[in-house]
Amino acid sequence: MRIENTPVPGLLVVHLDVHGDSRGWFKESWQRERMTAAGLPDFGPVQQNVSYNGLAGTLRGIHAEPWDKFVSVAAGRAFGAWVDLREGDSFGTTFWTVLDTATAVFVPRGVANSYQVLEDGTAYSYLVNDHWSADATYVNVSALDPALGIPWPLPVAEMSDKDRGHPVLAEVRPMAPRRTVVVGAGGQLGRALQRVLPDAEFHDFPEVDLARPETLDSIDWSGVGTVINAAAYTNVDGAETPEGRRLAWAVNVTGVAALARIAIARGLTLVNVSSDYVFDGTAEEHEVDEPVSPLGVYGQTKAATEAVTSVVPRHYLVRTSWVVGEGANFVDTMRRLAREGVSPDVVDDQFGRLTPASVLAEGIVELLRSGAPYGVHHVTGRGPVESWADIARRVFAEEGRDPADVTGVSTEQYLAGRGDRPTAPRPRHSALRLP
Repeated sequence: MRIENTPVPGLLVVHLDVHGDSRGWFKESWQRERMTAAGLPDFGPVQQNVSYNGLAGTLRGIHAEPWDKFVSVAAGRAFGAWVDLREGDSFGTTFWTVLDTATAVFVPRGVANSYQVLEDGTAYSYLVNDHWSADATYVNVSALDPALGIPWPLPVAEMSDKDRGHPVLAEVRPMAPRRTVVVGAGGQLGRALQRVLPDAEFHDFPEVDLARPETLDSIDWSGVGTVINAAAYTNVDGAETPEGRRLAWAVNVTGVAALARIAIARGLTLVNVSSDYVFDGTAEEHEVDEPVSPLGVYGQTKAATEAVTSVVPRHYLVRTSWVVGEGANFVDTMRRLAREGVSPDVVDDQFGRLTPASVLAEGIVELLRSGAPYGVHHVTGRGPVESWADIARRVFAEEGRDPADVTGVSTEQYLAGRGDRPTAPRPRHSALRLP
């Protein structure tokens, strides 16, 4: 078996092994393990269709469907022609070839396909990765548009009136890419993602609440390609209370498990965000493949969400640390204290890197756009490793205050000042190794 690229991005010609003898022939039209190993996308087919044409010269198309398809010939031969109708630089790119029992083709979503049968009694089978729906949106182009230059080998014997009525390429509105859905639009990361993904679809609490996974059913998942989970329970001290513990597990684990099931069922890419709190902080800088060892409940839920995310075939697990963005955060608190004339005690024995929410959002978008390998990635700010007290002193200096007005204290001293309020153990070292 051999896979051949074409001028149309993602359109692949597959040369199959056909085994024949005096009785006839046999081939594997679809063999997931071998074909994906050879370079075919693991596109997750859910439906098989068969098309039969009795008369040579019959022409079908040209249609661009909102799903991927794998086409192989069961009997006879067909001349196949494809036109890229997706948004982007490749719009209008064409390719054609002859399909027979030894030649199949993988057609990505948005690439229009058309087939003219070359022999009477030609039948071809196609696998698709979404169920057919009468409401599905197609993009079509006229198979006879001279601008396409398709050299149909036979006079047209049969062609439907509907296919004859398709627009010429110059009048076609390109097919938009699959939608990106963001859950947790109102948080620091969600707000940053709104700026870098203006065309995404955003959902927020209480419309979509991961503590109530049934609310995910309010999202129209058809046509979605990627779901980014920017929602999380992040109150690390609150997670140490009975109520907070239940809510942390509900949002960070049970809700993410529901997202994972949707992603698996629909072949989506799932982006989920984890934390430096999955580590115990004994290493000064944490590697991507370091075994997790959380200290508190919040870290335990994040370690669990990493395990849940890992079962999704297409997933990015993005670990980050010390996120600051729009909304209440450490830097804003220090800025306010500086302006109010307060001289605070700030922990000076926890070390990490500050991560602007904008940097985290841009890092997620870059992973998606670059086609980075699925799995765990560290995305944080690239500044120096500092203590919380170091950061506070820097903020004070920016506000015109003496950095010495910030007093460094140990974690134990700081927590002792909280009285009987529940407190979570913190990792001493939170810096994540960056590529």
